[in-house]
Amino acid sequence: MNKYIKNFEMLKQEQEKLLCCVNEEILPSNGIYERYKNPVLTPAHVPLYWRYDLNTETNPYMMERIGVNATFNAGAIKWKGKYIVVVRIEGNDRKSFFAIAESPNGIDNFRFWDEPITIPETEYPDVNVYDMRLTLHEDGWIYGIFCSERKDPSAPQGDLSSAVATAGIVRTKDLKSWERLPDLVSRSQQRNVVLHPEFVNGKYALYTRPQDGFIDAGKGGGIGWALIEDITNAVIEDEKIINYRYYHTIKELKNGEGPHPIRTSKGWLHLAHGVRGCASGLRYVLYLYVTALEDPAKVIAEPAGYFMSPQGMEYVGDVANVLFSNGWIVDDDGKVYIYYASSDTRLHVATSDVNRLLDYCFNTPADGYRSAISVKNIKELIACNRRYL
Repeated sequence: MNKYIKNFEMLKQEQEKLLCCVNEEILPSNGIYERYKNPVLTPAHVPLYWRYDLNTETNPYMMERIGVNATFNAGAIKWKGKYIVVVRIEGNDRKSFFAIAESPNGIDNFRFWDEPITIPETEYPDVNVYDMRLTLHEDGWIYGIFCSERKDPSAPQGDLSSAVATAGIVRTKDLKSWERLPDLVSRSQQRNVVLHPEFVNGKYALYTRPQDGFIDAGKGGGIGWALIEDITNAVIEDEKIINYRYYHTIKELKNGEGPHPIRTSKGWLHLAHGVRGCASGLRYVLYLYVTALEDPAKVIAEPAGYFMSPQGMEYVGDVANVLFSNGWIVDDDGKVYIYYASSDTRLHVATSDVNRLLDYCFNTPADGYRSAISVKNIKELIACNRRYL
């Protein structure tokens, strides 16, 4: 056996050890959720036969032919007893695509299905696709809404970075065959669009994020809400902001819906991301809010500040200081699996339960938008705790 074949055999052994590794809770926790020691998916989890030509005649040095840079920003769904994530994989060529990985328990032993997902193209092909949100809708279809990126046709000559974002839409009944529907039609660019799981007033409901440009929200005020008549020809006629951006908060520059909200006895539980600028660039964190059951566009609870932020190794990666989530799963017993990516590089899981998350949302002080209010809230908590000190 030559040294190149031996090297590949070592890669196979190391990957199998990685795939079988048992994940461990990190304790103590903050009581709201538990993080886990290991990421659930990294580039090293991607099957070797997606990356290496196994024919020794055409690849005598056993070189990696197709490199993988990152595995992150995954939609999620419980399907036939398995925990399924539709992962954004970014190659060394900077193109992203989608692939499915499944786990028996939601926290480790994730393995990719045989092949990546083929997303049908429209007559105006996407240059890049990413960040799919999955929704099992009451109409019986599983929908995937993702960002479809194309070069800005109005960019001046020599400008190779200006882009246009629209919401691509696919649907499936089996997670294997995907039907491409026309892209969402909107007056603004849309990079974060999520389908509500139920009809609202007989219509499909979308959480949106209208923005003036590909990166900058501009006049876009936050997370939007829109009702559309026909998902097979989705057109936004009217859109309103339901979760606003605010000065000097975690969502000063941008905010966007994560996965679709979870129906609970007290309201719709939402996970979102907020973005602010700091000395090291853009900082992405996660936050929660709740909307009314009878009116999913009406916010009834929102704790101040972030729910999760980068910690330890999560700070480091392709785009540092970023947490992003577009997938979570709730079990019948109320346990919640939150799939989040760190620094646009790897995918993690955190676990909680519906009761804890609702307690956090309704009993944590809301943002008072001034330092004086923050101090007032702390002093009130201290006063309540004096009897226990």
